[in-house]
Amino acid sequence: MKIIFATVVLFSLMTADAAADETQKLYRWVDREGVVHFGDSVPARYAEFEKQVVNEHGITVDVLRGKKTPEEIAEEKRLEELRVQRVLQRRADMALLATYLSIEEIVMHRDRRIELFQAQARVTELYLKTRENRLEELRAEAKKFKPYSEDPDAEMIDPQLASDISTTRATIERHRRNLEKFNTDEQSIVARFDGDIDRFKMLKGLN
Repeated sequence: MKIIFATVVLFSLMTADAAADETQKLYRWVDREGVVHFGDSVPARYAEFEKQVVNEHGITVDVLRGKKTPEEIAEEKRLEELRVQRVLQRRADMALLATYLSIEEIVMHRDRRIELFQAQARVTELYLKTRENRLEELRAEAKKFKPYSEDPDAEMIDPQLASDISTTRATIERHRRNLEKFNTDEQSIVARFDGDIDRFKMLKGLN
């Protein structure tokens, strides 16, 4: 019974010593003047420095990075952005190869999209023409009234006529912006498909 008890006590002491060895660490670091320091803890003023964890034989078993410099942070950000770009490009390449079997298919799809924008532009142009004609008619009518008429005895313009002129002018401006957007979107579509064609050729080795 005494032997068993002694064994248990000895095992407990060994476990406690091992735990103490695991939690107690020795650090080594070098300050700005090149002076090497050792300690079981690191003062706050040295927190930004890189630290080495050494064992009882002075052998480095771990390295704790110090505070990163702005240059290191910028470089890590650049590398991460580059990694993300590569991942996105790889996904785009897979989608491109899965969508098209030939350059002819890409060209056909591009032309269909362009036709859609051109059709929308033609409809907008026709509608603009009717609105512009209507605005000219309204302005001609408004010249009979103040403040557009030069006749001092002319009546003040009817509020409804003034409202029609304002509404028609706003409609024209809105559709002109739409027309510009159609043209811009068409150019963007052409540029995007041209890029897809060049990328497809590269991936397929057709250059």
